[in-house]
Amino acid sequence: MMVETLTLGRFHHHRLDFKRWIPALVTSHRTLFTCLWIAAFASIFVWQRHIVNGFFMIGRSSARPMPKLRPVAFNLTDFGGVGDGVTVNTKAFERAISVISKLGKKGGGQLNVPPGRWLTAPFNLTSHMTLFLAEDAVILGIEDERYWPLMPPLPSYGYGREHPGPRYGSLIHGQNLKDVVITGHNGTINGQGQTWWKKYRQKLLNHTRGPLVQIMWSSDILITNITLRDSPFWTLHPYDCKNITIKHVTILAPIFEAPNTDGIDPDSCEDMLIENCYISVGDDAIAIKSGWDQYGIAYGRPSMNIVIRNLVVRSMVSAGVSIGSEMSGGVSNVTVENLVIWDSRRGVRIKTAPGRGGYVRQISYRNLTFNNVRVGIVIKTDYNEHPDAGYDPTALPVLKDISFTTVHGQGTRVPVRIHGSEEIPVRNATFRDMSVGITYKKKHIFQCAFVQGRVIGTIFPAPCENLDRYNEQGQLVKRSVSQNVTDIDYDI
Repeated sequence: MMVETLTLGRFHHHRLDFKRWIPALVTSHRTLFTCLWIAAFASIFVWQRHIVNGFFMIGRSSARPMPKLRPVAFNLTDFGGVGDGVTVNTKAFERAISVISKLGKKGGGQLNVPPGRWLTAPFNLTSHMTLFLAEDAVILGIEDERYWPLMPPLPSYGYGREHPGPRYGSLIHGQNLKDVVITGHNGTINGQGQTWWKKYRQKLLNHTRGPLVQIMWSSDILITNITLRDSPFWTLHPYDCKNITIKHVTILAPIFEAPNTDGIDPDSCEDMLIENCYISVGDDAIAIKSGWDQYGIAYGRPSMNIVIRNLVVRSMVSAGVSIGSEMSGGVSNVTVENLVIWDSRRGVRIKTAPGRGGYVRQISYRNLTFNNVRVGIVIKTDYNEHPDAGYDPTALPVLKDISFTTVHGQGTRVPVRIHGSEEIPVRNATFRDMSVGITYKKKHIFQCAFVQGRVIGTIFPAPCENLDRYNEQGQLVKRSVSQNVTDIDYDI
């Protein structure tokens, strides 16, 4: 098996409506499809053995042989690796990867990480490589930041993100690669981020923390059947990459006091699929980015053609799926479907500000389920964090062509909060098939400001007055009197 290619034209979008499962089971022509969906979502959890303490556990199974996925396979122990959690294995990883780097013309090589706790400083991957983590294999990031190399700031950020100047590299890193697979029998890559989080809060770090896994300027990447946990910073960061598939991955960090531990951050990436994952972290579960202010505008690489589907996510600090706020290169043609967000602060969010430039357009959300989510849908245009004073406040982002179809759930305070502004209005927003159980009985719980769009059919709760009303047949029923009405209430 080599890297799976991503052909967006062949994506099949399925319908997953949680609130209608039970009626579907008694409807004969839908029973088969319902059962298939239940089986598909159950399979996510079968792969993931350590979801959240006390939330879901699968019994330990006997050790399984590691399959050979490349013409040549090596074990880390062949290069002096010792999995005792104490021995530093950086040289063993480097020696193994150096050997594999010479096998590209023969189909590459596979590095097997056996059961054990493999402490290491950061190391680099190579092209035409499979990193395979056995069941009960744990790659542990060394906690002393002196072992983490410094790298220049990302060119589309011009700033380390937390500090000016250099930033720490990632535990597992790759640049200018092709045909890379990270997989296994749900082995774990653990960044041991607790020390980093504590030093960050105490302001003891002089450079931006590093991601757990970062792949840059690369293509044909497959990451599947592993667990990523306790990253120092963002967990999985593909940067300016093409043709990336991430599936059957569990990403974990404490939901509080694990700052900026985003799950997956596609950044100026093209042709990407994220599916069948469970993510519970201390920031956004997924955050699509494309550069920051003037640096992102100059770099000019959008994130585009991204499909996110069949996920269960949790974020008590931020949102399940975000776009931005660093989106200055543009974000377009994104589909988010079959998404369950539970016990979270926000469901899905788009965030930007004057100075970002760029655009967010052609974004489609389908089959969203909110369970105990404070604010379901958020669009925010005043997220004013800037790398430095050199940004152009007249660089205004464009937000348009954003649709929400089949949105259900319960225990939500504010189902929709679209906070456009006079200088950054939201254009062509569409809502259809929405019914969200609410916990507040106030009037303005579908909140809008400077938004133009439409509601098709009947939705609950009642939409704001900024949106035109259409019936199910697409016929105009009532035109909005004013698209600039503001009824944002942050006290709810």
